[in-house]
Amino acid sequence: MVADKTAFIDFLLSQEVLQFGEFTLNSGRVSPYFFNLGAVNDGLGYAVLGEAYAATIIHSEIEFEVLFGPAYKGIPIAVATAMALARHGRNVGVAYNRKEPKDHGEGGLLVGAELRGRVLLIDDVLTSGKAIRAAAELIDGTGAEIVGAVIAMDREEFLAPPPDGRREGDNATAVSLLSEDIGASVMSIANLHDLIEYLEKTDLDDIKASLSVMREYQSRYCRV
Repeated sequence: MVADKTAFIDFLLSQEVLQFGEFTLNSGRVSPYFFNLGAVNDGLGYAVLGEAYAATIIHSEIEFEVLFGPAYKGIPIAVATAMALARHGRNVGVAYNRKEPKDHGEGGLLVGAELRGRVLLIDDVLTSGKAIRAAAELIDGTGAEIVGAVIAMDREEFLAPPPDGRREGDNATAVSLLSEDIGASVMSIANLHDLIEYLEKTDLDDIKASLSVMREYQSRYCRV
């Protein structure tokens, strides 16, 4: 079971998750495309999204007991993915964190399944990786083992520069540095190479017009 990357990009475009134009990123770079998984906002959209994540996870053959979705965008993604995995005969727990600790009721920062055994992180797209790193710190404090992370899109960009001064140069991407920090692999449903290949094949002129500027951005800032 492998996620159909063409169908996935079609879905991203139909949901306006993926847009082309000029967008200033947190890094200060002006990107020719923008990725916002928060644009998915209905049941059908989350069903499709969950299936794409589930296909990537099943194909990876990674073993785990709990899916963890960092607050806030990671929460509905984790739920949708767990439901999709259950439809394929694989039932796992779901947990997430609050941004602020709750001082009444059950209290604390963690919600959902007990964090034990092997935990798989799940999120949308990496920029700084701040949300996943914060989640990883919480998980490490429970004694559970982080076995990997899954994101929807790997922009494959070199850091500009790494926020802590580490590994400036062609080997440092947001994904590679996160993988190093959490000590586990970071997988994606699709990446920039997949997106450019999609643009090369599409018959939609308004989208295909973005191809040359996408290639230029890739050659300047991304792993080729």
